[in-house]
Amino acid sequence: MHKDSQGFQQSFALVDLAATDALGARIAASLRIGDVVALNGDLGSGKTTLARAILRALGVSEAVPSPTFTLVQAYETARLAVRHYDLYRVDDVSDMDELGLDEALEEGAALIEWPEHAGARLPPDALHVALTFDARGRRAQISGSQRWARAFGETQHAG
Repeated sequence: MHKDSQGFQQSFALVDLAATDALGARIAASLRIGDVVALNGDLGSGKTTLARAILRALGVSEAVPSPTFTLVQAYETARLAVRHYDLYRVDDVSDMDELGLDEALEEGAALIEWPEHAGARLPPDALHVALTFDARGRRAQISGSQRWARAFGETQHAG
C-alpha cells in the first residue's frame, strides 16, 4: 500500500457487480482534473471491472475494453477527460513519457492498472485501490489523502 500523503484507509466488500458499481460511482463523484486512481491487484482481481464502473458512472456508454494491448484508452465525459492505463507490459518508467501521463493529468484524470510500473511518476495524493480475491470474495482496500477521506467519510459499506 502506498503511504505518501495517506489520510485514511477503508475496506469494502465487493460481494457482487452492484457493489463494484457503487464503489465506482463513489470514486467518480469525487474525481477531478489531476487525479489518479491507482488500481492494484493480481490478474483477475477486478481492476478493469472497477475502472469500467468508474467510467460508466461518469457517463461513458460505449464499450470499455481493457487497455492491456493499447496501454491507454481515452474517454471524454461531460465532467472531465479520463485516460485508462494498463501498465502491465511497461518495463521502464521512462515509457510513461510516451504514454502522456503528465498531459492526461493536466487535461483530466487517470485510472491506472498496475501502477507499480509507473514508479515515482504517480502523484503523492493518488487514490489507491488494492483489490483482492479470496474464499470470502472480492475486497477493495481504499487509501488516499484527506481529500479522498472526505469522499468516503459517510459510507456505511465498510466491512
